[in-house]
Amino acid sequence: MFEQLGLIGCGLMGGSFALALKRAGLTRRVVGYSKSPSTTARARQMGVIDIEAPSALEAVAGSDLVLLAVPVSATEASLAAIRHLVTPSMLIMDVGSTKCDVVEAAQRGLRDHVGCFVPAHPIAGKECAGVDHSDADLYTGKQVILTPTGATHPPQLQQAHDLWNALGCHVRTMSPERHDAAFAAVSHLPHLLAFAMMNGITAQPDGDDFLALAGPGFRDFTRIAASDPTIWRDILMANRAELLAQSQRFTHSLQVLERVISAGNSEALEDLIKQASTTRAGWTMATKHTS
Repeated sequence: MFEQLGLIGCGLMGGSFALALKRAGLTRRVVGYSKSPSTTARARQMGVIDIEAPSALEAVAGSDLVLLAVPVSATEASLAAIRHLVTPSMLIMDVGSTKCDVVEAAQRGLRDHVGCFVPAHPIAGKECAGVDHSDADLYTGKQVILTPTGATHPPQLQQAHDLWNALGCHVRTMSPERHDAAFAAVSHLPHLLAFAMMNGITAQPDGDDFLALAGPGFRDFTRIAASDPTIWRDILMANRAELLAQSQRFTHSLQVLERVISAGNSEALEDLIKQASTTRAGWTMATKHTS
C-alpha cells in the first residue's frame, strides 16, 4: 500500500494507472498534475485523481510513489522539477516507449536521486489519447518491461516488480539497450510503416477513391497510423538509430520480394510468402515472462 501517488501527466497512460491502482487498493490518494489545467480538472471530475496539483513539484510533495506519464522528450525537465522533494525511499517510474534516452534524462534530471527511478514500459495503449479514455483494465494481462541500471536501488526495483504484478501484469526485466533494439523492430518500425502507407496512398490523385475500397485487412494493417502524432514523433526521434537500422533491414526484405516479382519468379515468391505465413501462424503474443 502506498500512501500517495504523485501523478505527473493525467492522460490515457497515467489516468489508467491511477484507476488501476485505486481499484487494487494500492494507494490511499492520488495527487495529479498535467500541463493543461483542464486535463487535471477533468481527471478529478472522473475520479482518476483526488487532488489537483498546480505543479509537478506539488504533486510529488508527500508522495511515496511517483509516475511520470509524459512524452519522453519531457522526461528530464519533469524529473528536474521534482528533484528537490525526492526522498530516498520514494519509487519513481515512467511509462515511456523508449528507454536509453529516458535513463540518460533521469540521470541528468534526478542526479543523486536517480537510484529511486525504475524505468518502465507497459506494453499497452490505445489509439485514442487523453484522460477521457482512461481504463482501469488497460494494463491487465499486459507485459511490463523494467529496464534497471547499475544505479537503480534494489528495494525500488522490487517494489516496481511487485506493484505491476499486483495490477495483473507480466513483468520482465532487460537492459535499456536491448529494450530499444527490440522495440524498434516490433513497435517503432511498424508504426513508421503504417504512417508511410497512409501518406503514400493519400498522396496519390486517386488516393481517396482507393481508401473507399479498403477492407478489414487494410484496416488492421494501418490501425496504428491513427496514433497520437506528438507522442510518436518523440518516440521515433528518440530511438532513431535503432529504428533506422530496422528500417534498412525491412527495405532489404522488401527489395528481395520486389526482385522475385519483377523476375516473374512465382515459385520463389510463394516460398517467401510461405516463410512469413508460417512464422506468423506460429507466433503468439508473449505474456507470461517474469524475471
